[in-house]
Amino acid sequence: MEKARQEEIDQMIDAIDLSMQEPEVEPYRQYYFIKKCRQMIAQLTDKLGRRPTANVVTFGCQMNSRDSEKLEGILADIGYTFLDSEDADLVLFNTCTVRENANDKLYGRLGQLKRYKEKNPDMLIGICGCMMQEAEEVERIKKSYRYVDIVFGTHNIYKLAEILNERLEGNRQVVDVVEKADEIVEQLPNKRLYSFKSGVNIMFGCNNFCTYCIVPYVRGRERSREPEDIIREIQNLVADGVVEVMLLGQNVNSYGKNLENPISFAQLLEKVVAIDGLKRVRFMTSHPKDLSDDLIRVIKENQKICRHLHLPLQSGSTAILKKMNRGYTKESYLDLALKIRREIPEMSLTTDIIVGFPGESEEDFEDTLDVVRKVKYDSAFTFIYSKRSGTPAAKWENQVSDEVIKERFDRLLKEVQKDAANSTKKYEKETVDILVENLNDHMDGYVTGRMSNNMVVHIPGQKSLIGKIVLLCSMRPRDFTTWDIWSKVRYSFGFITDDDTIFRDKEGKSRLSFILSPGRFL
Repeated sequence: MEKARQEEIDQMIDAIDLSMQEPEVEPYRQYYFIKKCRQMIAQLTDKLGRRPTANVVTFGCQMNSRDSEKLEGILADIGYTFLDSEDADLVLFNTCTVRENANDKLYGRLGQLKRYKEKNPDMLIGICGCMMQEAEEVERIKKSYRYVDIVFGTHNIYKLAEILNERLEGNRQVVDVVEKADEIVEQLPNKRLYSFKSGVNIMFGCNNFCTYCIVPYVRGRERSREPEDIIREIQNLVADGVVEVMLLGQNVNSYGKNLENPISFAQLLEKVVAIDGLKRVRFMTSHPKDLSDDLIRVIKENQKICRHLHLPLQSGSTAILKKMNRGYTKESYLDLALKIRREIPEMSLTTDIIVGFPGESEEDFEDTLDVVRKVKYDSAFTFIYSKRSGTPAAKWENQVSDEVIKERFDRLLKEVQKDAANSTKKYEKETVDILVENLNDHMDGYVTGRMSNNMVVHIPGQKSLIGKIVLLCSMRPRDFTTWDIWSKVRYSFGFITDDDTIFRDKEGKSRLSFILSPGRFL
């Protein structure tokens, strides 16, 4: 069905008459410009003696990753082939701006690309995404990086073909950034990273305005897709071989409130799990203040919904949470988290925690440690607070010293590591189902999969297993990743198979024709 949908889009594009005025209604307007770009890319193909190449470089969150799939879908429909190198004919950066050093990283990459462009006069460089919603960054691009060809933001990524057409016809820098989104455009091409799983946007934007966060300013206010469009998209994905979907939104728990016919996220989930052929459903992210008892009930009653819930804490101090504008207290968060533990004991709870928010006292930090000890998270992303210009907290005084932050950060990390190690022990020697996702990067002859609770498993296997859900017995836990990027640490654990582990297809009773042998973790 997904292929059939693409064929339907291609038929509509082929039927476009370029001698007519471009349509005003979306997505037909974009179909018009896709067809115009096809003609120009065909000419470039003749000139180069090959199809032009594109590389979409993605920074940031899963929302950005999903946006990049849409961008690649449009580029593929225009006629580009893809190259995992910045030596491509078109390099498009889909940017993140949550932390300011992400901006610095982009500018460093742009400096390197200038040399590529000098060697290849047909090369195009584009920047889109959250960073381009900041007026000062756009002005910096226009003034200091004039060799950048196209610039657009988060609200009009669907216009890539139209923007690219303007650049190809006019041979000048095109900047098309809008302050807010007027509509959600459906039925555009997209190119999935995985054949067996997919992200599905259910909403865009955020209304929460946490005082440390830039997202509402660059992603705009909340806008929910119609449930019928979401269900139709997932049905098409399943028909095309997808077994797992991730429902995406900045705050999925507030889904549906702004629709003409309001619907809750719990009600949407019930519709999604009823889709025949869909094996797993994930979602991200949940805001604690909006997570309802009805949602807990729906998760509990439906095994298709993965046993993993990311529930950002940010701080355990009620005073700091109020400064953050989080909308809940230490007590209400604990009540919610412990209720989830009681109602769904197998649920894996993960979280985000910021250390060193302005004004954080030792007592405030001890409150955070208290929540961590009581909830016992399976994994946590821990962040050292850094000022983000454009947010209220960046202007506040009473910043916490680096020495104090480091000492607190180390204490927090020890607590998180201890809980994460303990949480894996309960799965040792258990039989679990995993979705095999990719070849293991570090161990030849191994593949990597993911349990329902989002824990990672490394097993002997070949490429043919990718995309299959299998039953796995007899595992032993291993500490496999500790990383620190931009003062962000996620400490988590995975599993590696033990001797004589039996490996069989989840969908059938017959065992596969081999027994797994152990391997040394590299």
